[in-house]
Amino acid sequence: MRAKPLQPFVPVERNETVRRNIIAVLEGNTLSAKEISAEIGLSEKDVYGHLEHIRQTINKRNQAFIVTPAECKKCGFVFRKRERLKKPGRCPVCRNETIRDPLFAVRNN
Repeated sequence: MRAKPLQPFVPVERNETVRRNIIAVLEGNTLSAKEISAEIGLSEKDVYGHLEHIRQTINKRNQAFIVTPAECKKCGFVFRKRERLKKPGRCPVCRNETIRDPLFAVRNN
């Protein structure tokens, strides 16, 4: 049995950069990284990486990057002081691992 010859990888043609696409999706919407991932067609891990850069540069564009912090589903603890954008692994109060994802939005000033 002969193996099929491999086809060369052809990247998806994009007119805008990934970060501009993420900003466009977040303008007027409040979404989690999973929802952004599904909308853009990018892995959730990559979305978090892009969100870090967007957070650093968005203020220069007269817009605000808004983060609704993650929250424990069991005890209601809100991760307000957390600097990382990723969802935490467990709650520091009750040690529960069921945590709501942080939500992200971009608003015009």
